[in-house]
Amino acid sequence: MNFLTGRIKAVFYSFKGAFLLLKTEHSIQAQFIIAVAFIIAGFYFEISKTEWVFQILAICLILTAESLNTAIEKIADFIHPDFNKKIGFIKDISAGAVFFAAIFALFIIYTIYWDKL
Repeated sequence: MNFLTGRIKAVFYSFKGAFLLLKTEHSIQAQFIIAVAFIIAGFYFEISKTEWVFQILAICLILTAESLNTAIEKIADFIHPDFNKKIGFIKDISAGAVFFAAIFALFIIYTIYWDKL
């Protein structure tokens, strides 16, 4: 397999993973719907290019953090399906990363839309 074929397969698997997340994970579905709503709001309020950059950054950060959190939870559940205090701690830390991303996103959204509302 050459370099180009490998990259094409990697992109395919990336799309497949994104599709599986959107199809099966409620948290990703909710975040995606919120992202679409803010993209529509961005067009409605005619936000600036700089505001678009920060809004898209916040959306991508949230979706990435939520995706990684889901992956960590799935791995943890696979390794230890029963309740385990250490696995619970790992899953809580992973969810904490999503919390930090959400706080950043809320700050960005507040900064962009406060004066527009």
